[in-house]
Amino acid sequence: MTTTRPTLQSHGPTTPPSPPSLSLSPRSLSPSPQYRITAPRILRSEWHKLHSLRSTWISVAAAVVMVLGVGLIMGGTYTSGGGDSDVDTIVLTLYGSLLGQLCLIVLGILMTAGEYATGMIRSSLTAVPARLPVLWAKAAVFAATVFTVMFATALVTFAAAQAFLHDTDQAASLTDPGILRALAGNAAALTLLGLLALGLGALLRSVPGAIGAFIGGVMILPEILGMLPYDAVERAIMYFPTQAAGALGSATPIPGTVSPGPALLALSLWAGTTLAAAALVLKRRDV
Repeated sequence: MTTTRPTLQSHGPTTPPSPPSLSLSPRSLSPSPQYRITAPRILRSEWHKLHSLRSTWISVAAAVVMVLGVGLIMGGTYTSGGGDSDVDTIVLTLYGSLLGQLCLIVLGILMTAGEYATGMIRSSLTAVPARLPVLWAKAAVFAATVFTVMFATALVTFAAAQAFLHDTDQAASLTDPGILRALAGNAAALTLLGLLALGLGALLRSVPGAIGAFIGGVMILPEILGMLPYDAVERAIMYFPTQAAGALGSATPIPGTVSPGPALLALSLWAGTTLAAAALVLKRRDV
């Protein structure tokens, strides 16, 4: 009986398996998409900072109370044939906007200069190194919030005041010519004035300094220049922020003011120029 032994076939020298490749492509080193900086996330961050502050609620509530409260007082105490019979209906109804705008101006300044006072701006600009998207997001969130709240306040104030004025010579309705446009114009004027203040806060980086600059340069300076006996100065003053804002919030033309279209353009240019100057400073100066 013969037995056969299995033969071992040689397949050449054996080599150990090669280790897995450890090379990393540039794409693998990029941050995960969920951590990327995007415009919606910056907007959400600024919205969270705005509505989470107690000063925001106080400022907005004070502005609403001023506009609504003064509107009710004006409507409840008005009598036909009095000294206010020639005043525009919207101007009479929303007379409290002159006080409410002060609250919104302070809110706009606090939204930018307030972060420099607390040091929060360092965290904001560290999270968004490009810097400018932070400023644009602040302006967008502020504008959307203020316009929505103040337009709703203007509608409610007008309706409430007309409950007292319906049988007087100041009776009006939303369908009358110029009424709805003036209500929206009043809200737009308050929003643009607030944006101008927001730009001043980012430009000067000081809450007291920005408030002083707004009061002195925007509110007092036109009154001083109006004392000069020059027609060119008088025409130029009509395009100053507070004068243009007054023209936007009137259903009928006010003597000595421009029409609503040029007034809106002038006020937008004032706010846009201030924000552009703030953007230039934010990009060039250190925090």
